[in-house]
Amino acid sequence: MNELPETMPKTMKAMVLEGHGDMDKLVWHEDWPVPVPQGAEVLIKVLACGLNNTDVNTRSGWYSKSVVAATTGAAYDKVSEDDPAWGGSPVSFPRIQGADVAGIVVACGSDANSTLLGKRVIADTWLRDWDSPLNKNNVGYFGSECDGGFAEYTTVDYRNVAAVVSDLSDAELATFSCSYSTAEGMLNRAQVSSDDTVLVTGASGGVGSALIQLAKRRGAKVVAMASEAKHDGVSKLSPDAILSRNPANLKAALKAAIGRETVSVVADIVGGDYFSTIIDVLARGGRYTCSGAIAGPMVSLDLRTLYLRDLTFTGSTVIPPKVFTDLVSYIEKGEIRPLVAATYSLKNLHAAQQAFIDKKHTGNIVVLP
Repeated sequence: MNELPETMPKTMKAMVLEGHGDMDKLVWHEDWPVPVPQGAEVLIKVLACGLNNTDVNTRSGWYSKSVVAATTGAAYDKVSEDDPAWGGSPVSFPRIQGADVAGIVVACGSDANSTLLGKRVIADTWLRDWDSPLNKNNVGYFGSECDGGFAEYTTVDYRNVAAVVSDLSDAELATFSCSYSTAEGMLNRAQVSSDDTVLVTGASGGVGSALIQLAKRRGAKVVAMASEAKHDGVSKLSPDAILSRNPANLKAALKAAIGRETVSVVADIVGGDYFSTIIDVLARGGRYTCSGAIAGPMVSLDLRTLYLRDLTFTGSTVIPPKVFTDLVSYIEKGEIRPLVAATYSLKNLHAAQQAFIDKKHTGNIVVLP
């Protein structure tokens, strides 16, 4: 396909990122060109798109090694133009962000799977070399290395979408792809099983709430950490215990909650000054897995703790395609549940992203075109 069907609009509404910086870099357009699916691409009419930390971090340039602060969402004074994106390379502007797309396939490129036409789908956020899909050195991210879902329409390779048969709303479906695939990737890297007790930091957010559910799905015991104002919301996900965000004595808090002072796994998306305290409650042979650092990327580690306790540390970012297909099966079987904190219109993305940054919510924030 080299042009849109005659019945399709040629322009659309979109929120377009015009450079790294503050919220004013996200600019509203009502006459942006509708993308034309080429080759193996499909055109998706976006029905909902979730917000994630990567949207904020890419917009602000936080991924740059020149930035050492927490993810406040503000413009940083020093952002290297060489490494401002997740992969350590520049982003091309203008760019439409938004990875967590739920929508309907409305057109196909000449090499795409036309059986997807008319299907309700969600998108795998990882752009892969489909001749070598496990190659982690040749990947991109939806809404970063290509345009994403903060618009009425978007295109992506048909192998990056899956039809989902579910009674969940569009907004609910838009909570899964980024947060839950990130969480499942972390648990895979840490080899979490029913024998484990998992300590989840940032448990009220999108990835944190996903970690609780997916670890419980494996039969593990879960201890969630969240601010006390969010405990009621977190409790709906049925963790085995909930602790305050930064207990003054974490070992004592664990002892009171689960009867022992240590855990076998820490699943961390927070980092920051509390990092060394978290590491100190890992039992001998324990595993630490990380996919975020919202409280700050610079941490203190006593290497004696690492090697004398035989600990294993894993970072988790790029995940194999199987994680996405597994996630779709969990959704269709009702094994995981969405947690929609709020919805906003796409035109009000500034307000939606500020609410996301303020972190007063539990679960996911979603925008609707």
